[in-house]
Amino acid sequence: MITRRTLMATAAVAFGTLAAFSAAAQETVKIGLVLPMTGPFASTGRQVEAGVKAYMALNGDTVAGKKIEIVLRDDASVADQTRRIAQELVVNDGVKMLMGFGLTPLAMSVAPVLNQAKIPAIITSATTSAIMPQSPYYVRTSMGGPQSAVPVATWAVQNNVKRVVTLVSDYGPGIDIEQGFTNQFKKEGGTIVEAVRVPLANPDFAPFLQRVRDSKPDAVFVFVPSGVGSLFMKQFIERGLADAGIKLIGTGDITDDDLLNGIGPAAKGVITGHFYSALHDSPENKAFVAQVKKASNNMRPNFMSVGGYDAMTLAYMALKKTNGDTDGTKLVEAMKGASWTSPRGPIAIDPATRDIVQDIYMREVKEVNGELYNVEFATYPKIRDPNAK
Repeated sequence: MITRRTLMATAAVAFGTLAAFSAAAQETVKIGLVLPMTGPFASTGRQVEAGVKAYMALNGDTVAGKKIEIVLRDDASVADQTRRIAQELVVNDGVKMLMGFGLTPLAMSVAPVLNQAKIPAIITSATTSAIMPQSPYYVRTSMGGPQSAVPVATWAVQNNVKRVVTLVSDYGPGIDIEQGFTNQFKKEGGTIVEAVRVPLANPDFAPFLQRVRDSKPDAVFVFVPSGVGSLFMKQFIERGLADAGIKLIGTGDITDDDLLNGIGPAAKGVITGHFYSALHDSPENKAFVAQVKKASNNMRPNFMSVGGYDAMTLAYMALKKTNGDTDGTKLVEAMKGASWTSPRGPIAIDPATRDIVQDIYMREVKEVNGELYNVEFATYPKIRDPNAK
């Protein structure tokens, strides 16, 4: 016999079940974004944050029934702070993923946190090859440094550049990139005249550039962090290397989109290899660039920004694949083998290494509509980090 009390009890159970489903549907998934927002590498943090925000502006803040909340923390490029912040985000804020890490030591510092907490960390910026083996929870959407150097070496030999001096900043990414270029250049039949390494802190390139000029190579291959690219370019001109007929080739860091107009005419004609140009011709990139400019005081996005955008793409894809399950091991498994069309072009996550596979473009700095851009003119498809294991 159905009584009023029975009906009320049934309704209460149904309402409670509905409320539980509603609460589950509205559950918030927190992602910890750890970036250098102050200090010498603040431009990296600003760009990555802009990329993250652009993705959410274009794709919404909900995926697989879960609301996404970004918890941004500034580590000021200090590794001890990076690790402490990562621990606090996991323990106190309950984040289910970490993201960011502007430099190699910062990314490396969180490996013990990841291994203990068993949550993914998507690397948006750091590039040293040695990072990835430190934890099975690292996944990368920036690049492995040698990825951009290898095609430059191939292109150089194919374009009658046979004798090269390498000049790199003396730290992990610089050494990786030097090795990647050198190995490929020699394999293609080129000769390394001299290998020059410049101190990372407060560099004065003048004496090193004089050594380059005295060696009389066909070209100098350069990697320096993007923030000091303008200083390098200025001293390259002042020391008369261009007038001496020495070509300047390198990775895209030296002609960073964010700083290119500030470098000025000295950058024109410089040939670089990299995975992203703000002028990349695709609908995905046009939408991305427009959104970043709209939201960030007309700032031009660079390769750091697209690393943040793609980190969010990967996070959303993983949550869709797990149907909203935030178990860290399941999320990493969902990320392996993922592929999509980024603003930079087609990319994928190698299931064996969790590292990015992407096209590398050869570019020349040219003036376009009154501004300087890296204009792509050749594509080397599906490049992997040759050091990835």
